[in-house]
Amino acid sequence: MVGSATKVGLAEVLRCNGPAYLAAHILSVAKAKVWRAIVSCRTAALGGHVQTCQACGKTRHVFHSCRNRHCPKCQTRAKEAWLAARGRELLPVAYFHLVFTLPHDLNGLIGQSPRTLYEMLFGAVSATLTEFAANPRRLGGTPAFTLVLHTWQQDLGRHVHVHALVPGGALKADGEWVAAKHGFLFPITALSKVFRGKFVAALKQAREDGKLRAEALRGEASWTEAAWGDLLTRLYVHDWVVYAKHALGGPEQVLEYLGRYAHRVAISNERILGMDTDTVRLRVRDWARGNRKRTLHVPAQTFIERFLLHVLPKGFKRIRHYGPLGPAGKAVKLAQARAALSAPTPDPAVIESVEQFIGRISRIEWLRCKHCAIGRLIPTAPIAPVPVPPVRGPP
Repeated sequence: MVGSATKVGLAEVLRCNGPAYLAAHILSVAKAKVWRAIVSCRTAALGGHVQTCQACGKTRHVFHSCRNRHCPKCQTRAKEAWLAARGRELLPVAYFHLVFTLPHDLNGLIGQSPRTLYEMLFGAVSATLTEFAANPRRLGGTPAFTLVLHTWQQDLGRHVHVHALVPGGALKADGEWVAAKHGFLFPITALSKVFRGKFVAALKQAREDGKLRAEALRGEASWTEAAWGDLLTRLYVHDWVVYAKHALGGPEQVLEYLGRYAHRVAISNERILGMDTDTVRLRVRDWARGNRKRTLHVPAQTFIERFLLHVLPKGFKRIRHYGPLGPAGKAVKLAQARAALSAPTPDPAVIESVEQFIGRISRIEWLRCKHCAIGRLIPTAPIAPVPVPPVRGPP
């Protein structure tokens, strides 16, 4: 039994319970790569170096990080670097936070064809926001927004949704910035209907093009009109969920939101409270009871299976930027938006010096010897990686 006295993280869960899971499951190449990275992160498997204190001679071993985007240990540093870059792109306007969610009736399709369904989701959300902003009765311009894909809920079940961070306004063709009404961006009911319509249209087209796998429809061997019609009916039974939070406020709040959603992984180590022989204890928020925290007991094999649901397809970009923030012509369009808003261009030299200062302070603290609290730790010898056996499934 591993309790709260011993720090338990995702890597420990995989190490302890992984052999039993792998004995019964075959991992895809992408999932096997993520598995190897997480269990090897900051261990001898990746190598590292020895650090020695200049004052007292005390040594410590420092192992390399895996830097995998699914690893909870590696996302803090990646998040800080990403936020520093995003801070240069913020506009001096109010921002809105929207969430577009796919109904759970699509979970079967998502499990079989994740890349196709995720691309459809990004396409439907971006087209919906762009269309509403371009409407002369609303803004009549091109919006600048960022989309972030999340695929999980608190218990690690599949819950696919996209977070959208949208500035309150749009850039018109003549370079003028048109601002949204205070506290209001787009009508949610209309947004939901257009989003559903665009997604279902893309779904139908994907079926015609043969991009969806037949097994996803209730395990049937082929696409049947009855099964397909039943799915479409279920998709229209309820309104699709689109959540919107009114203006977030200034740049500080916007950055807080960006940090909260941009580099979040399916499960953080802080939420893993401990594990028994065959059970993992998680901290979850109970939305039905006023967002209270409670402990959830999940069978270890179920925990691993659920975590692997959220491994993204190879090379898939889960954070995307559009409009003036998009990679095509961002420098020009963002400059136009700043000019229209009379906003000064961030000074790269100042930003870089701040980043260097923060990095230097963090490094000084990290390299200070904790044994004598005086000396500085310096690298004195490399540590070669220790080969580990490959992650395999059943024969």
